[in-house]
Amino acid sequence: MINFNIELGGFRLTERNRKKELLKRIIREHGFRPGELNYIFMSDDDLLKINIEYLNHSTYTDIITFDNSETDDTIEGDIFISVDRVRENAEKFGTGFESELVRVMAHGVLHLAGYKDKKPEEAQAMRAAEEKALKAYFTDES
Repeated sequence: MINFNIELGGFRLTERNRKKELLKRIIREHGFRPGELNYIFMSDDDLLKINIEYLNHSTYTDIITFDNSETDDTIEGDIFISVDRVRENAEKFGTGFESELVRVMAHGVLHLAGYKDKKPEEAQAMRAAEEKALKAYFTDES
């Protein structure tokens, strides 16, 4: 089950069912079953508080992912997304907000599927998987 929780005013998540289907598809394509996933959309400041409290990082970020999986074949977790950071990155990189949001949502589930992004070769694999997800989302009319 994929849940979307919005913890800031002025933000509306569109095409929820399409997003859920994309996320389930990513999970299945990587050999996992979808379990309970919670996406929590919040402000920069609220995500910064989580980053400081749980990861001891005092920097803004667009996403923080916590793995709650109890078995090796199921993906479960809490994925916190800063809508402010997504909006800023969309402007910075010249992508639309919706495209950047879908990329970040896919990024979180890809981390849960085992992707890393600290080393250059890991980041390259992550970007390729994100691009595949974006292509599937924006070209699939189902």
